[in-house]
Amino acid sequence: MSIFIDEKTPVLVQGITGRIGSFHTQEMIDYGTNIVAGVTPGKGGSIHLGKPVFNTVEEAVLATGAEASIVFVPPAYAADGIMEAAESNIRFCVSITDGIPTHDMIRVKRYINSAPQEKRMVLTGPNCAGTISPGKSLLGIMPGHIYKQGSVGLIGRSGTLGYEAASQMKELEIGISTSVGIGGDPINGSSFLEILKYFENDDDTEAVMIIGEIGGPQEAEVAEYFKKHMNKPMAAYIAGLTAPSGRTMGHAGAIVSSSGESAVEKVVILKDAGIMVAPTPSDMGITVANLLKG
Repeated sequence: MSIFIDEKTPVLVQGITGRIGSFHTQEMIDYGTNIVAGVTPGKGGSIHLGKPVFNTVEEAVLATGAEASIVFVPPAYAADGIMEAAESNIRFCVSITDGIPTHDMIRVKRYINSAPQEKRMVLTGPNCAGTISPGKSLLGIMPGHIYKQGSVGLIGRSGTLGYEAASQMKELEIGISTSVGIGGDPINGSSFLEILKYFENDDDTEAVMIIGEIGGPQEAEVAEYFKKHMNKPMAAYIAGLTAPSGRTMGHAGAIVSSSGESAVEKVVILKDAGIMVAPTPSDMGITVANLLKG
């Protein structure tokens, strides 16, 4: 099985009529994603890329039964769009939008977490590449052809490093069950740990790789969970081993603010937990191959 999405999952696109939304919606349709509708306020009743457009998410869900959503809404309005999806009983939402204000994401997290656990929408992103279940469904902006269908779960903060890992694994004939981009912002809709639990409970995922980076406590949380609760082997790569001390790098979340947040410290924490760590980006694929050999 796949976590979150498969070829049957009905998907709607928030911001479908915009330039970026249009381009990637067509890419997702071509891949085989079950896009059932789009949402653009003020353009309800129109047809775009062969799909009906609605003014609100609620209208789209009622008319099509959509269960997942992808957000291409501009940063100033994206938080409202995400909360609208949660309010309309969307169960899985990917926010591609980059540049959502941090205080807006605080509101989003509070709103989502106010719902009962069993009804709580799973949000990935913002500022992420999306989620793909190879050969089944693409909900994002990644190049689908580099992903081979298989049994390794992949979770990453960096979209491009996720692409690189997938490409290396494909060359080694290693497939992916689902790849989830959680985004590089300081406030994620979902953490490594939250997504990892889905993979641990997925019968068709036999191993997991995470791609982390400097800044934040998420990788340390993963190490603790792995030691106490995981039955599946895990590999990791941590970006930023050569980052100069005290300098902000790339992602807004890549800011080392306390002990345990540098790449070197994270590598030590992960290795101590028994997680196999790739020393360089070019070793991600072979590290997974070695992991699978046991």
